[in-house]
Amino acid sequence: MQYSPPPLFKQGAPARVKVVFFAFLAIFLLVVDSRLKSLALTRQVVGTVLYPLQMVAVLPRDAVLRMSGYFVSTSGLEKENISLKRQQISNADALQQNTQLAAENAHLRKLLDARERLPIKSVLGEIIYDARDPFTRKIILDKGLQHGVALSQPVIDDLGVVGQVTRVFPLTSEVTLLTDKNQAIPVQIARNGIRSVVSGRGQSGFLDMRMTTNADVQNGDMLVTSGIDGVYPAGLAVAKVVQVENKASTTFENVLCTPVAGIDRHRQLLILLVASDNLPRPDTEEVKAKKEKLNRKVTRDAAREAPVVEQKALDVPKDSSKETIKDAPK
Repeated sequence: MQYSPPPLFKQGAPARVKVVFFAFLAIFLLVVDSRLKSLALTRQVVGTVLYPLQMVAVLPRDAVLRMSGYFVSTSGLEKENISLKRQQISNADALQQNTQLAAENAHLRKLLDARERLPIKSVLGEIIYDARDPFTRKIILDKGLQHGVALSQPVIDDLGVVGQVTRVFPLTSEVTLLTDKNQAIPVQIARNGIRSVVSGRGQSGFLDMRMTTNADVQNGDMLVTSGIDGVYPAGLAVAKVVQVENKASTTFENVLCTPVAGIDRHRQLLILLVASDNLPRPDTEEVKAKKEKLNRKVTRDAAREAPVVEQKALDVPKDSSKETIKDAPK
């Protein structure tokens, strides 16, 4: 049995001879090209002819790279978009805080300027919270007895009077605002010096002032503290007249005023540390209840005594005057 290679492998010279031949040929071409530079044109022609084939060969690679790049870029853009949205939200929060801090800084600067203008010693207090009673206008400050705060001391901001200290604790104090219905303050019109008293109206946020009908009061008049009560220093801005109500049935006219101070707008206030030893202090709730009870008792007793007085007047005899005349010496 004869084993022989297929006819395909019998064509031409042996493989070793071919390897040696082409190896020497390649070395020869390298030497010639490096010495004579004669194959540059041939290289350019071969590169031009093979360029389409190279492009076709790299098409699958480029397609795969583009697809992967598309998905990678889409994922990256989504992550970047989420990161930018978070950054925008944080920047918006910071911007709002910066706006609030700028407004608070401006208000504090005005308060410091007001403190320098006033000859009275003062302490800066911050509002902690509003009072729990919804029918009163009171706030709680973070300054108390340890900071020199006492009863009846006035509280102001950079524009005018805000209220008065009505309760004092070791570390906090309660301030009754001007708009409270139980709060009153003596004032005078800055234009002509007419004095009166301004009282609060409760939740409405306005102030009332009672004046006689012939009083010189006009819309736009500025009301300042008169200083005659010894509590509020004279000259502090209190309110501005916005409406004068004339009533023909009474001899008084009701003047509606709006507070000048930012009662509901600021968190920092100035407490004027005036000497409170000889000042009239506001009545506490117990004292107010006792006074109301006493007034009701006096009114009730007066109502009981009125019929007795009238009955005694009716029991006087009609002819007593005549008898007195007859008994008189002639």
